[in-house]
Amino acid sequence: MSNALENRRPNGPENAIELHSRNEPWQDSEWQRLWLAVERQPWRSLALVPAGEGASLDFTLIVALTLSRTGMVHVGSPLQVADATSVSLSQLTAFCNEVTRCTSSGQRLIVALPPVGSSAVPISIAQVVDAAVLCVLADKMTAAQSKQTIKLVGRTRFIGSAIFHPQHIDASR
Repeated sequence: MSNALENRRPNGPENAIELHSRNEPWQDSEWQRLWLAVERQPWRSLALVPAGEGASLDFTLIVALTLSRTGMVHVGSPLQVADATSVSLSQLTAFCNEVTRCTSSGQRLIVALPPVGSSAVPISIAQVVDAAVLCVLADKMTAAQSKQTIKLVGRTRFIGSAIFHPQHIDASR
């Protein structure tokens, strides 16, 4: 449906569910499927690794927040999110220690990372957590970038991958 038609629609009760869903992306079946796929694997800490350059710096943070909310609805308990998109080398040890502290106290943690080509720091973080998911932004990241990212992080670290369309990420902002 075009935006022009949507703008002419009344904001009556018949549109309440549609508007509600648009405001809460974790209610979307695609996010729920992603959560359930990730949940099938055992992990306490999970890194979201962009497949390459081409997305905004907050790409994996948006994914982490939405996935966390989806998971909280499912499991009924908090899932922490850590923004590692700008962790520097001088902060790496403290960040990794905090990941260990959180997970050893029983918390589950989703870590948003920047592209691994940006520095060695995201590679180190991805290797410290229990598991990782390769996050591909459609039409922005290439198969060659994905292969390089998997090689740098280590194939065994990944429990899977997910392709995101820019409009779904924008809707989750």
